[in-house]
Amino acid sequence: MSTSSPATDLARLVRDGRRYWASPAGQAVWQAERACLGPVCERLFGAHSLELGMTSALADMCPVRHAMRWAPTRELVEQAATLVCPPDALPLRDDSLSLVVIHHLLEVLPDPHHMLQEAARVTADDGRLIIFGWVPLGPAGLSRAWPGRLRRLPWRGHWRTPGRLKDWLAFVDFEIERVDYCGFHLPGSLPRNAMLETLGRRHNLPLGDSYMIYARRKPHLAQTQRSRLSFARPLGGSALGGATRLGPPRIEPEQERMTEGD
Repeated sequence: MSTSSPATDLARLVRDGRRYWASPAGQAVWQAERACLGPVCERLFGAHSLELGMTSALADMCPVRHAMRWAPTRELVEQAATLVCPPDALPLRDDSLSLVVIHHLLEVLPDPHHMLQEAARVTADDGRLIIFGWVPLGPAGLSRAWPGRLRRLPWRGHWRTPGRLKDWLAFVDFEIERVDYCGFHLPGSLPRNAMLETLGRRHNLPLGDSYMIYARRKPHLAQTQRSRLSFARPLGGSALGGATRLGPPRIEPEQERMTEGD
């Protein structure tokens, strides 16, 4: 009988994911996704952002003043300003973040719906939610049929189409503004072909390894919330419900789920 806890299983998953994303194949996909995110990210401003994923920072080029990362345990914290918590229980106030990025977690978490609900909850009404996922019928998706691959990252889990996630987002009152595809390559090769990447992204063909969903709260709901919530100044630490510290490192009792490093 297994004695592992959900936190232990999640920590093991993140360690496995970090090994993949540090490999040549993972780095090639990461570079393609970062290039896809760049033009979108340059137009995003705000006080706070959060990136949920298993790889190194993808959205660090975004002009957001205080960028936070996520880790399931303190042992996996790699930098300051890191939230240590379950991904479906974020210790943040509603509508407190200008940008939330979910990077290839919805495929592998046991309860992706709750994580998406949490990500939507903490995204401000004028903020953006960005989701990276694997294309089920892309080169990487087709290669999942090889024996043994479904037990290993990145091929394990449930790969969903943008159309499926559109329904999920509608349930949390978000809508998709655009879907971009990236990671174009021939079967058996890595996505490092500049010509294929240029052509694929120019025509936005659903033939890459991954996609990027750019979503926002539905306009009529954002207008309703904006009428009852007024942010006269940039959000500070107190506006995040004690989940982050902008001053000297000091963990208060209500802040034990947030770590900022030494």
